[in-house]
Amino acid sequence: MLMEGFDRGVIPFLGLVMLVLAVVAFVFALVAREDAYRAADKQSKTFWLVILGVTVAVDFFLGMLFLQIAGLVATIVFFVDVRPAIKQVSGGGGRRGGSSSDGPYGPYNGGR
Repeated sequence: MLMEGFDRGVIPFLGLVMLVLAVVAFVFALVAREDAYRAADKQSKTFWLVILGVTVAVDFFLGMLFLQIAGLVATIVFFVDVRPAIKQVSGGGGRRGGSSSDGPYGPYNGGR
């Protein structure tokens, strides 16, 4: 009975979460510029679009757990490694301006 509830509730929910993450990663990979991948010294845009596109297709159509987990690993690598590097190269970093020595109340001048 417990396994029946697990098979009907948790597993489909996890599959949906993996599909949504893969679609979001695919869209981010699609929107990024090709030269940003080269400047960040990452694999090409085409490589990531193919990997993430196959992940979306596997998650949506096949639902094979082993392939879904492999796609999840690729999606996590994209979100943790590739996207931040592309964002930094493209000028989309977390800072909104100022220098690296700015404190919460303005620039730090070293006690001068």
